[in-house]
This record gives sequence, C-alpha cells and structure tokens, in this order.
Amino acid sequence: MGFILNPLYNIVSGVIVFIHKLLAPIFGANSGVTWSLSIMGLVVLIRIILIPLFVKQIKSQRALTALQPHMKEIQKKYKDDRQKQSEEMMKLYKEHKTNPMASCFPILAQAPIFFALFTVLNGIAHNKPHGFLKGDYLTSAAQAKFFGAPISETFLGSDKITVKIVTVLLIAFMSGTTFTTQRQLMVKGMPKMDSSNNMMLQQQKIMLYLFPIIFAISGVNFPVGVLIYWSTTNLWTWGQQFYVIKRNPTPGSPAYEELQRKRAHKAKMDGKEIDGIDPTDSAEAPEVQGQRQQPKKKKKKK
Repeated sequence: MGFILNPLYNIVSGVIVFIHKLLAPIFGANSGVTWSLSIMGLVVLIRIILIPLFVKQIKSQRALTALQPHMKEIQKKYKDDRQKQSEEMMKLYKEHKTNPMASCFPILAQAPIFFALFTVLNGIAHNKPHGFLKGDYLTSAAQAKFFGAPISETFLGSDKITVKIVTVLLIAFMSGTTFTTQRQLMVKGMPKMDSSNNMMLQQQKIMLYLFPIIFAISGVNFPVGVLIYWSTTNLWTWGQQFYVIKRNPTPGSPAYEELQRKRAHKAKMDGKEIDGIDPTDSAEAPEVQGQRQQPKKKKKKK
C-alpha cells in the first residue's frame, strides 16, 4: 500500500508546507494561525480542482430529475419483479448517461486526501514524519494550536479541557453544515415530486440524517487539524450549492419558480411587460384615468 499512499502523503504535506512558507513571514512560523490557514488553503485548492466534478454532479442530478416519469413507469410495470426493475433502471441510466450515485462523487473523491491528511496530522502527535512534514516543520506543527487546542490532538486522546471544547464545537459545526447543506438542496434545489416510492427522494432523506450522525460519531477520533479541514470543506460546499441554487436552479424547483417570479417582477418594473401588454405600443396602451383621449383622424376616401 506504500506505493499508493506515499504519493498522497507527499502531495498533502507538500501543499501544507508550501502554504506555510508563504504565510510564515506574516503570522510566524510556529503560529497556530499559520498552520490552520495552511490546512484551509489545502481545502480551497482541492475544491477548485473538484469544480468540474461538481458540475458533473449537478448535471447528473438534473438528468435524474428529468427521468422521474420514466422511472415511475418502470417501477409500476415491474413492481413484482425487483431484478427486472433494477435491470431496466440501469438500462435507463446508461441510455441517458447518468448515475444516481453522482451526488456522492465529490465526497468519494476527497476520501483519499482526507485519509492522507488524517495520517499526516496523526503522525505529528506521535512524532512520525510523513512526506515533507518532517524535521523543524514536524516540531512546529506539533506545537501549533487552534484556539488553544493543538491541531494534532483528538477528543478521545487528550485530557485537556480546551481540546475537548474546541473539538466539540468543530464537530457540531461540521455536522450542522452537513445537515443544512442537504436540507437546502431538498427544500429549494429539488423539483416537487411524489414522495411515495421515489428512490431519489428517499436517497436524499437518508443522506440528510445519516451523514451528520456519521460525522458526529467519528469526529471524536479526528485530530483538530482534520476537523478544521472537514469544517472548511463543508462550508465551501454550502456556499457553492447556495450560489448554484440561487443563480442556476433546477427547472421545476422552488428556487427556480422564485427566480422566475423575480425576473418577471424586474421586467415589469423596467416597463418591458405589463399584464402581457407592451406599453411601448401606443395603439394598445391603456388609457390613463382622467385624461381625454384624442380623436383619431380618418383618412378621406379618394
């Protein structure tokens, strides 16, 4: 496994050390601010790289939405044959080049980086170097603190009250942003659909409650630095999804209907359309109350 993991350790530690070198003259080489911002910078870089994957995720979700009527027909037609139903569903996905698991792709893509970061930061606590994080960098990172909590310590592995408070707050923030991001998608970003026997909606509901619980349970084993990483990436996900839902919502969703109403209202205020009548057309413009209508001249017959 070393030939697979060692390059990841080098990439993760290399990016952190590079950002640390840029920030050290500003905040200090041993400052917790420098090391915390280095971890956050790693998040920003990874999420920028994952933007094409996020776009693919959005397209896949919208393709699944458009396929809902066909999926219902298959479910109804083969309701007594689960195997045939699954085969037809997979055939439908293949024909339209979509995947119901595409919503999990960004998380799955981050998993190797997350594991490498966990190992690198865990190595700091045990004085075990990984990649470029060694020597003076390893000593400096071991001393770095985030709001008084060393970034290499965990909730279960430390007796310090500061570590426990900081980890609990980060775990709560991590779980809360996961829940609100998923709820934001379900409430505003998805078209209205029948909740009965809807696979996509059921999948979203499972993710709504399952992921926050997973983060809450597993977070007590994560070093503070990993919690900083995951909290930052969750905040990025929330902001990225908020922008997409607001600016380019899925057709048929509440956010899409709201955007259409705003556009119609703006067009009306700009005078482009008033109750379906173009006010620039004088022949059809409504008569203003209290104003005498001028008589039209009739053309004389030759």
